[in-house]
Amino acid sequence: MPEDDAVASRTELAGDRTDLAEDRTILANERTFASWQRTALGAIGVGIAFNGLFNEIDPTWVAKAVATRFIVLGLFIVATAQLKASMVSHRPEAHWISAVQTSSFWIMTITLWIGGLGLIAAIWLITYPGYALR
Repeated sequence: MPEDDAVASRTELAGDRTDLAEDRTILANERTFASWQRTALGAIGVGIAFNGLFNEIDPTWVAKAVATRFIVLGLFIVATAQLKASMVSHRPEAHWISAVQTSSFWIMTITLWIGGLGLIAAIWLITYPGYALR
């Protein structure tokens, strides 16, 4: 029954291709999450840079408000990325790879949120030489 062996071989290869496609989807999801994390960190960096460059603006709250908006944008981006990554990570099953756990997405997101909120607090609480806290 060589025909049965050929059919079994094709079926096995089709299963392997499906498994590999699921693994590629998982890896693409992780890369996408990392990309959105970098974008969020970029937005937070722009906020910090804006505050640092324009801290001499009078009134000082203008620079602080713009910096805060960029940081909040970064936090929104990372929260959205985490939700999307968690939704996608539940669908496929890892076969030949070691997938990142959903809890890792949460840990990275929470860590970035704590840092971002700390930056916002620091921006609003820092007084510059010659300026009073306003």
